[in-house]
Amino acid sequence: MIQMKWSEKAWKAIEPIYEKTVTLPFIQELTNGKLDREKFIFYIQQDAMYLSDYGSVITGIASKLKDPAHTESFIRFAGDSIVVERALHESFIHGINEKDRLKPSPACLLYTSYLWRQLANAPIEVSVAAVLPCFWIYKAVGDYILANQTNEENPYQTWINTYGGDDFSRSVSRAIEICDELAESCTESRQKEMLEAFVVCSKMEYLFWDSAHNLEQWKI
Repeated sequence: MIQMKWSEKAWKAIEPIYEKTVTLPFIQELTNGKLDREKFIFYIQQDAMYLSDYGSVITGIASKLKDPAHTESFIRFAGDSIVVERALHESFIHGINEKDRLKPSPACLLYTSYLWRQLANAPIEVSVAAVLPCFWIYKAVGDYILANQTNEENPYQTWINTYGGDDFSRSVSRAIEICDELAESCTESRQKEMLEAFVVCSKMEYLFWDSAHNLEQWKI
């Protein structure tokens, strides 16, 4: 009997979350190009704040990995991919006054705080699993949008092309490969911890997009 890879088990575990994610109003309206610009700008600003922490967490992971090949990949993830994404953000939020910049939403702060907690307290394999949804789910959502969009003049096409592109796809494949390699040398108990972190952060991805559509604010 052929044993499933850790990544295969992980995706199977979050398939219901992913299916609900692509039905979110934010994703559907992004797909057809009808998403309100205020909501997209809210999302981009929150994502820029998220990426600032995410890039630092990725760098922290790179410093803890023992395999030089893994370290090299995470250094590249923290550099090239983050630079590209931030450039995208600037292209959409260029010209917004500093006083109009937002503070982290509850969903954004919850997500980044969880990632920092994994980096500080969890085994390195668990930290790596926690950052994987930002790669994998974004790629899956990008592919979904490319396959289902009907508006040939989508104002958010630049964003869509980035997450549905070949360069990002290669990074995602490499991140998945590293998780599988780390899981192979782990105990079953540690693999379950990796899975739990992966599932939690997959839920965070859902909350992040949902919060953007709702222009989420602190209630007090």
